[in-house]
Amino acid sequence: MLKHTLFFEKEKLNGILAYASRMNDERQSGEVGYYHLMDTSLALIKESEKFIKDKEHIKKVLLIGMGGSSCGVKALKDFLFDEKSNERELFIIDNTSSHTFTQTIKKLNLKDTLFIISSKTGTTIEVVSLFKLLIAHFKLENSELKKHFVFITDENSKLHQLGDKLGIYSFFVPQNVGGRFSVLSAIGIVPLVICGYNAKGLLEGAKACYEDFFTHKKDEILQKAYHYCTHKNAHINVLFSYGDAFKGFNEWFVQLIAESLGKKQGYKRVGLTPIALIGARDQHSFLQLIMEGPKDKTITFLKVLNAEKSPAVPDFSLPFLQGCDFANGVNLHSLLNAQCDATLQALRAENLSVDLIELERLDAWHAGYLMYHYELFTSACGIMLGINTYDQPGVEVGKLILKKLLKKISPKNAHNTLLCT
Repeated sequence: MLKHTLFFEKEKLNGILAYASRMNDERQSGEVGYYHLMDTSLALIKESEKFIKDKEHIKKVLLIGMGGSSCGVKALKDFLFDEKSNERELFIIDNTSSHTFTQTIKKLNLKDTLFIISSKTGTTIEVVSLFKLLIAHFKLENSELKKHFVFITDENSKLHQLGDKLGIYSFFVPQNVGGRFSVLSAIGIVPLVICGYNAKGLLEGAKACYEDFFTHKKDEILQKAYHYCTHKNAHINVLFSYGDAFKGFNEWFVQLIAESLGKKQGYKRVGLTPIALIGARDQHSFLQLIMEGPKDKTITFLKVLNAEKSPAVPDFSLPFLQGCDFANGVNLHSLLNAQCDATLQALRAENLSVDLIELERLDAWHAGYLMYHYELFTSACGIMLGINTYDQPGVEVGKLILKKLLKKISPKNAHNTLLCT
């Protein structure tokens, strides 16, 4: 299970229930589709299994995606490293870095690799550019693409239209599901199923979180959102995740919070600034600032209670290092959690607003619960800040400028037939 402890004074429930009612209105309106993905995506598991059933030759899968089309998948790949039913290896390229592209391509060959092109809009410039690079690298004709590629996109997007023309199979993302809230849609489910991860457990965990919030009326998410959104001094939320398996999750968390909550509200600018750290490593770089720097931060600690296969520190002494023997016999995971607990206590002593999320174990169920938990938290914050949580007008401005710049520098601009917008 997931346990969420708040180390700050809670608001009276009748003072924040109106926000829960507005979230319920969002859920029932059908305009915000992520609320229902744990149910609607069950059919995707069967569709994905059917698609890959006769493709036993596929040993590797390369996902090309940006932002919401990749962050969640990266998080789950890290989460579920020990929970797979087949040997297919998942690779992800989510940047137009020539280093990443060339180094990844060296590990792949055409015969046993499936390429997933993932773009909700179907016109993401980075994704389309990388798609073209793959075609050129493997010297493929249009008629050959359907053997090696599959698309994940909106129905009737330009990418879908291309797939229809070339016979490339397309999985669809619901129109009412935004990219950064799409991890439980085809964006996440399809690559996970194909690579043997437990997608059903993921959806079951999300369903449990849904029930806890909407049916059982648990209030920790609302309480945390209200405290952090109305804090007089702290508009930075630091997520301190203890364990390297959370590295991808931290990236997903930053995108979810920053792109959803950083908005203009008339002439006012609002939002929570997310910072994601990995414990215990980042205690040796960032903790000093939190402890003795400006009190403009709230801190969320995230840890896993149980970890199998964790080796223990050997019980012997080394000359001159006997002062470190207090850790002898302690397994590495217990040491990591002790570091988490000690840091939490130190920050509480500084009267900082702190909360703690504890996962019983790292598995698909807990991953689904945690990610849905944060999606609900983000929606609650958006309502409390009085903004549109689900758009990103600031990002669109940059895309328009990029398009103008690329038109100036492209040597083939006169013949450019890109569909991108």
